[in-house]
Amino acid sequence: MAEDQGVLGAWRGLDFADVARKARLVAFDLDNTLARSKKPMHADMAARLARLSQLIDVAIITGGRFSLVRTQVLDVLPDDARRAGIHVMPTSGTRYYRWGHDGWDCIYTMDLPADDRDRAMASLERHARLQGLWTGRAWGPRIEDRGSQVTFSALGQQAPVEAKEAWDPTNEKKNRLADAVAADLPSLVVRSGGATSVDVSARGIDKAYAVRRLCEALDIEVGQVIFVGDRMDSDGNDYPAAVMGTFPIRVSGPDETLEVCDRLIEGLA
Repeated sequence: MAEDQGVLGAWRGLDFADVARKARLVAFDLDNTLARSKKPMHADMAARLARLSQLIDVAIITGGRFSLVRTQVLDVLPDDARRAGIHVMPTSGTRYYRWGHDGWDCIYTMDLPADDRDRAMASLERHARLQGLWTGRAWGPRIEDRGSQVTFSALGQQAPVEAKEAWDPTNEKKNRLADAVAADLPSLVVRSGGATSVDVSARGIDKAYAVRRLCEALDIEVGQVIFVGDRMDSDGNDYPAAVMGTFPIRVSGPDETLEVCDRLIEGLA
Protein backbone atom coordinates (compact mmCIF):
# COMPACT_ATOMS: atom_id res chain seq x y z
CA MET A 1 0.00 0.00 0.00
CA ALA A 2 2.87 2.37 0.59
CA GLU A 3 3.57 2.42 -3.12
CA ASP A 4 -0.11 3.21 -3.84
CA GLN A 5 -0.03 6.16 -1.45
CA GLY A 6 3.57 7.13 -2.07
CA VAL A 7 2.77 10.32 -3.96
CA LEU A 8 1.96 13.33 -1.83
CA GLY A 9 -1.73 14.15 -2.11
CA ALA A 10 -2.64 10.75 -3.61
CA TRP A 11 -5.05 10.25 -0.70
CA ARG A 12 -7.40 12.88 -2.17
CA GLY A 13 -8.78 10.23 -4.52
CA LEU A 14 -9.52 7.72 -1.74
CA ASP A 15 -12.94 6.50 -0.72
CA PHE A 16 -12.58 7.58 2.90
CA ALA A 17 -15.89 6.01 3.92
CA ASP A 18 -14.50 2.62 2.88
CA VAL A 19 -11.10 3.27 4.49
CA ALA A 20 -12.70 4.40 7.75
CA ARG A 21 -15.09 1.44 7.84
CA LYS A 22 -12.17 -1.01 7.91
CA ALA A 23 -10.08 0.91 10.46
CA ARG A 24 -9.77 0.40 14.21
CA LEU A 25 -6.95 2.88 14.85
CA VAL A 26 -5.57 6.05 13.28
CA ALA A 27 -1.86 6.57 14.05
CA PHE A 28 -0.03 9.83 13.44
CA ASP A 29 3.58 10.87 13.20
CA LEU A 30 4.14 14.10 15.13
CA ASP A 31 6.71 16.52 13.67
CA ASN A 32 5.58 17.99 10.34
CA THR A 33 2.43 15.85 10.47
CA LEU A 34 0.39 17.03 13.46
CA ALA A 35 2.60 20.04 14.19
CA ARG A 36 5.70 21.82 12.98
CA SER A 37 8.94 20.65 14.54
CA LYS A 38 8.88 21.11 18.33
CA LYS A 39 5.90 23.51 18.12
CA PRO A 40 2.48 22.94 19.74
CA MET A 41 -0.16 21.89 17.25
CA HIS A 42 -2.60 24.61 16.28
CA ALA A 43 -6.06 24.85 17.80
CA ASP A 44 -7.75 23.58 14.62
CA MET A 45 -5.60 20.45 14.67
CA ALA A 46 -6.29 19.93 18.39
CA ALA A 47 -10.03 20.14 17.67
CA ARG A 48 -9.78 17.60 14.82
CA LEU A 49 -7.74 15.19 16.96
CA ALA A 50 -10.26 15.49 19.79
CA ARG A 51 -13.15 14.77 17.41
CA LEU A 52 -11.32 11.78 15.92
CA SER A 53 -10.69 10.39 19.41
CA GLN A 54 -14.45 10.39 20.00
CA LEU A 55 -14.93 8.17 16.94
CA ILE A 56 -11.90 5.83 16.93
CA ASP A 57 -8.73 5.12 18.89
CA VAL A 58 -5.84 7.46 18.01
CA ALA A 59 -2.08 6.93 18.39
CA ILE A 60 0.86 9.31 18.26
CA ILE A 61 4.07 7.54 17.22
CA THR A 62 7.20 9.67 17.22
CA GLY A 63 10.95 9.49 17.63
CA GLY A 64 10.77 12.33 20.15
CA ARG A 65 10.51 12.23 23.92
CA PHE A 66 7.22 12.02 25.81
CA SER A 67 7.85 15.53 27.13
CA LEU A 68 7.60 16.85 23.57
CA VAL A 69 4.38 14.94 22.90
CA ARG A 70 2.99 16.48 26.07
CA THR A 71 3.81 20.08 25.10
CA GLN A 72 3.05 19.69 21.39
CA VAL A 73 -0.16 17.65 21.63
CA LEU A 74 -1.49 16.54 25.01
CA ASP A 75 -1.37 19.92 26.77
CA VAL A 76 -3.31 21.61 23.97
CA LEU A 77 -6.07 19.02 23.56
CA PRO A 78 -9.54 20.40 24.35
CA ASP A 79 -11.53 19.01 27.26
CA ASP A 80 -13.82 16.95 25.01
CA ALA A 81 -10.98 14.73 23.74
CA ARG A 82 -11.47 11.06 24.68
CA ARG A 83 -8.11 10.67 26.36
CA ALA A 84 -8.72 7.02 27.25
CA GLY A 85 -8.63 6.28 23.53
CA ILE A 86 -5.35 8.10 22.84
CA HIS A 87 -2.16 6.02 22.76
CA VAL A 88 1.23 7.75 23.00
CA MET A 89 4.35 5.93 21.77
CA PRO A 90 7.42 8.19 21.96
CA THR A 91 11.00 7.27 21.05
CA SER A 92 9.69 5.00 18.27
CA GLY A 93 7.58 2.84 20.56
CA THR A 94 10.19 2.09 23.20
CA ARG A 95 7.77 3.76 25.61
CA TYR A 96 4.00 3.49 25.74
CA TYR A 97 1.69 5.85 27.65
CA ARG A 98 -2.06 5.68 28.28
CA TRP A 99 -4.44 7.87 30.20
CA GLY A 100 -5.08 6.75 33.79
CA HIS A 101 -6.76 8.09 36.91
CA ASP A 102 -3.91 10.50 37.70
CA GLY A 103 -2.77 11.42 34.18
CA TRP A 104 -0.60 9.72 31.57
CA ASP A 105 0.73 6.38 32.85
CA CYS A 106 3.81 4.69 31.38
CA ILE A 107 2.80 1.13 30.45
CA TYR A 108 6.30 -0.02 29.51
CA THR A 109 9.76 1.31 28.75
CA MET A 110 12.78 -0.25 27.00
CA ASP A 111 16.08 1.58 27.52
CA LEU A 112 19.36 0.93 25.73
CA PRO A 113 22.26 -0.24 27.92
CA ALA A 114 24.39 2.66 29.11
CA ASP A 115 27.44 1.38 27.20
CA ASP A 116 25.51 1.40 23.91
CA ARG A 117 24.30 4.93 24.56
CA ASP A 118 27.83 6.10 25.34
CA ARG A 119 29.21 4.55 22.14
CA ALA A 120 26.38 6.09 20.10
CA MET A 121 26.97 9.58 21.49
CA ALA A 122 30.71 9.36 20.88
CA SER A 123 30.28 8.16 17.30
CA LEU A 124 27.66 10.79 16.46
CA GLU A 125 29.83 13.63 17.72
CA ARG A 126 33.01 12.34 16.07
CA HIS A 127 31.47 11.90 12.62
CA ALA A 128 29.42 15.09 12.83
CA ARG A 129 32.62 17.03 13.50
CA LEU A 130 34.53 15.21 10.73
CA GLN A 131 31.75 15.96 8.25
CA GLY A 132 31.50 19.63 9.23
CA LEU A 133 28.04 19.25 10.76
CA TRP A 134 29.07 20.44 14.23
CA THR A 135 29.34 24.08 13.23
CA GLY A 136 27.45 27.32 13.54
CA ARG A 137 24.77 28.20 16.03
CA ALA A 138 22.93 25.49 17.97
CA TRP A 139 19.69 26.01 19.86
CA GLY A 140 20.29 23.58 22.71
CA PRO A 141 22.37 20.38 22.88
CA ARG A 142 23.19 18.67 19.60
CA ILE A 143 23.12 15.18 21.14
CA GLU A 144 20.36 13.93 23.42
CA ASP A 145 20.30 10.71 25.44
CA ARG A 146 16.64 9.68 25.43
CA GLY A 147 17.24 6.44 27.31
CA SER A 148 15.88 4.11 24.66
CA GLN A 149 17.32 6.20 21.83
CA VAL A 150 20.21 8.59 21.20
CA THR A 151 19.47 11.48 18.85
CA PHE A 152 21.74 13.92 17.05
CA SER A 153 20.08 17.23 16.11
CA ALA A 154 22.40 19.31 13.95
CA LEU A 155 20.98 22.66 15.06
CA GLY A 156 19.82 21.63 18.54
CA GLN A 157 16.38 20.48 19.61
CA GLN A 158 14.97 23.99 19.97
CA ALA A 159 16.10 25.40 16.62
CA PRO A 160 13.52 27.49 14.70
CA VAL A 161 11.39 25.50 12.28
CA GLU A 162 12.55 27.56 9.31
CA ALA A 163 16.21 26.87 10.10
CA LYS A 164 15.57 23.15 10.48
CA GLU A 165 13.64 22.82 7.25
CA ALA A 166 16.32 24.71 5.30
CA TRP A 167 19.29 22.78 6.71
CA ASP A 168 19.07 19.52 4.71
CA PRO A 169 16.11 19.53 2.31
CA THR A 170 17.49 16.60 0.29
CA ASN A 171 18.38 14.52 3.40
CA GLU A 172 21.91 14.10 2.02
CA LYS A 173 23.67 15.37 5.17
CA LYS A 174 21.64 13.20 7.55
CA ASN A 175 22.00 10.11 5.39
CA ARG A 176 25.79 10.55 5.10
CA LEU A 177 26.11 10.91 8.87
CA ALA A 178 23.82 7.94 9.51
CA ASP A 179 25.89 5.71 7.19
CA ALA A 180 29.14 6.64 8.94
CA VAL A 181 27.75 6.08 12.44
CA ALA A 182 26.13 2.80 11.40
CA ALA A 183 29.55 1.44 10.43
CA ASP A 184 30.71 2.08 14.02
CA LEU A 185 27.64 0.51 15.63
CA PRO A 186 26.75 -2.73 13.78
CA SER A 187 24.68 -4.05 16.69
CA LEU A 188 22.42 -0.97 16.67
CA VAL A 189 20.16 0.72 14.12
CA VAL A 190 21.04 4.19 12.85
CA ARG A 191 18.51 6.06 10.74
CA SER A 192 17.66 9.51 9.50
CA GLY A 193 15.00 11.02 11.73
CA GLY A 194 13.40 14.45 11.55
CA ALA A 195 14.48 17.50 9.57
CA THR A 196 17.94 17.74 11.19
CA SER A 197 18.24 14.54 13.21
CA VAL A 198 19.80 11.08 13.19
CA ASP A 199 18.51 8.48 15.66
CA VAL A 200 20.32 5.48 17.14
CA SER A 201 18.24 2.70 18.72
CA ALA A 202 18.20 -1.02 19.37
CA ARG A 203 17.95 -3.28 16.35
CA GLY A 204 14.34 -4.02 15.47
CA ILE A 205 13.06 -0.82 17.08
CA ASP A 206 11.30 1.52 14.66
CA LYS A 207 7.78 2.76 14.00
CA ALA A 208 6.78 -0.66 12.65
CA TYR A 209 7.77 -2.11 16.02
CA ALA A 210 5.59 0.50 17.71
CA VAL A 211 2.60 -0.39 15.53
CA ARG A 212 3.04 -4.11 16.20
CA ARG A 213 3.22 -3.60 19.99
CA LEU A 214 0.13 -1.40 19.90
CA CYS A 215 -1.81 -3.89 17.78
CA GLU A 216 -0.97 -6.62 20.28
CA ALA A 217 -2.12 -4.44 23.18
CA LEU A 218 -5.41 -3.56 21.47
CA ASP A 219 -5.98 -7.00 19.88
CA ILE A 220 -6.34 -5.60 16.37
CA GLU A 221 -4.74 -6.41 13.02
CA VAL A 222 -2.03 -4.29 11.40
CA GLY A 223 -4.29 -3.92 8.36
CA GLN A 224 -6.84 -2.12 10.57
CA VAL A 225 -4.38 0.72 11.25
CA ILE A 226 -4.31 3.94 9.22
CA PHE A 227 -0.87 5.53 9.50
CA VAL A 228 -0.45 9.22 8.65
CA GLY A 229 3.04 10.68 8.26
CA ASP A 230 5.27 12.90 6.16
CA ARG A 231 8.50 10.83 5.95
CA MET A 232 7.44 7.77 3.95
CA ASP A 233 10.38 7.90 1.55
CA SER A 234 12.62 4.85 1.86
CA ASP A 235 15.09 6.61 4.18
CA GLY A 236 12.39 8.30 6.30
CA ASN A 237 11.47 7.21 9.80
CA ASP A 238 7.79 6.72 8.84
CA TYR A 239 8.72 4.25 6.10
CA PRO A 240 8.81 1.08 8.28
CA ALA A 241 5.24 1.69 9.48
CA ALA A 242 4.09 2.55 5.97
CA VAL A 243 5.27 -0.72 4.37
CA MET A 244 4.38 -3.20 7.13
CA GLY A 245 0.73 -3.61 6.10
CA THR A 246 -0.91 -0.53 7.59
CA PHE A 247 -2.94 1.76 5.36
CA PRO A 248 -0.42 4.60 4.84
CA ILE A 249 -1.43 8.17 4.05
CA ARG A 250 1.50 10.40 3.18
CA VAL A 251 1.12 14.13 3.83
CA SER A 252 3.37 17.12 3.18
CA GLY A 253 2.64 18.84 6.49
CA PRO A 254 -0.04 19.78 9.04
CA ASP A 255 -2.24 21.54 6.48
CA GLU A 256 -2.70 18.30 4.57
CA THR A 257 -3.15 16.39 7.83
CA LEU A 258 -6.09 18.66 8.64
CA GLU A 259 -7.69 17.71 5.34
CA VAL A 260 -7.09 14.01 6.02
CA CYS A 261 -8.64 14.34 9.48
CA ASP A 262 -11.71 16.03 8.04
CA ARG A 263 -12.15 13.24 5.51
CA LEU A 264 -11.69 10.56 8.18
CA ILE A 265 -14.13 12.25 10.54
CA GLU A 266 -16.69 12.43 7.74
CA GLY A 267 -16.15 8.74 6.96
CA LEU A 268 -16.39 7.66 10.59
CA ALA A 269 -19.30 9.82 11.74
